[in-house]
Amino acid sequence: MMQCKYYGRCGGCTTQHIEYPTQVKNKTNLVSRAVGFTDVKSFFDSPYNYRNRMDFHFHKKGIGLREKGNKHGLIDVDDCPISNEGVNKLLTELKAFFNDNDSYDPIRKAGTFICVSIRKTGIDSGLNFVLNDESMKLTQATERIKEYAKISGADNIVITYSPYEPDENSEIITYAVKGEEFMKERLLDREFFFPVQGFFQNNTEVAGMMQKYVKELIDRYGFRKETLVDLYGGVGTFGILNAESFSKVFIIEEFAKAIDAAKMNAGDAEIEKIECRAMKAHSIKKLGLKAPLTVIVDPPRSGMDPKTILSLLEKSPEVIIYISCNPLQLGKELDKLKKTFKIVSAAMFDMFPQTSHAEAVVELVKRKEKDYDFLK
Repeated sequence: MMQCKYYGRCGGCTTQHIEYPTQVKNKTNLVSRAVGFTDVKSFFDSPYNYRNRMDFHFHKKGIGLREKGNKHGLIDVDDCPISNEGVNKLLTELKAFFNDNDSYDPIRKAGTFICVSIRKTGIDSGLNFVLNDESMKLTQATERIKEYAKISGADNIVITYSPYEPDENSEIITYAVKGEEFMKERLLDREFFFPVQGFFQNNTEVAGMMQKYVKELIDRYGFRKETLVDLYGGVGTFGILNAESFSKVFIIEEFAKAIDAAKMNAGDAEIEKIECRAMKAHSIKKLGLKAPLTVIVDPPRSGMDPKTILSLLEKSPEVIIYISCNPLQLGKELDKLKKTFKIVSAAMFDMFPQTSHAEAVVELVKRKEKDYDFLK
């Protein structure tokens, strides 16, 4: 049963017309075909009210979401059924403040406000306003947000100043007008900091399942003296939660603020064992890593770049746990790894119910004459 009155107009959900058990089956089959492995396990939770983050766009009539089939179109929304209750509550508060205030109209018409990310985790909440730093109304927009921060129920409010269409050379500045630039969420009974404007899994329940699953995979090997590389490591969740199984852990992430959070997450007691580096993934060849290695890799939708794959093959880890939000891209990259590694397990995690997107976890072991006993 579809729960969204905007379905068919909003460009977000695409599969609400399909019964949820069938969605799970379809995604499991997708992962199986993409990676070439038949025994794919499935993990899922609630099909609605699961998202702890939503990005809403400002437009002439209000605050809304992308319109289906129209790259530049937006539709005004009152709530979002796949968002959790906290996100929808903050959206209602946000709309009431900005849409009912006449002084906001000139700023809106100037195109100063680009979008706002609303996040509500189990233990924290935050908003990130993205403003067009080329707008003549930038100062007025900043003051309006400061006024809103005084009455908002959000714990943290951050402003990001950015060109309307930024590129890799753009200067992007952020600062907090309320609370901090970092939020908190709990995974496997451990709290993690992450940047309000940065990446963190949008489905906390299923993310917890995935962390538990990966930890169980690693625990089977009985590692203690090996090194773990958490590649595209973000704020370090995988590396930190599995640190007890290794003598040394490297968390590698290009986004510097995520590495700042990873250092906070590791804490003073673990910082000697866990090394956090803000660097490109393919630069692991510069770290002087010594065998035996285990690598957890969790790249963006575009996957690993060719240089990173070559660096990974050069380091020849014993085990690779490849996590991907793009199973089709994962399948292409596995073709480059299969000569050296074999797939021993695969799983589908439904991070994004009511959409066609799925998360895949593939366990790869280096091909050799003697195999691990538990894999026989």
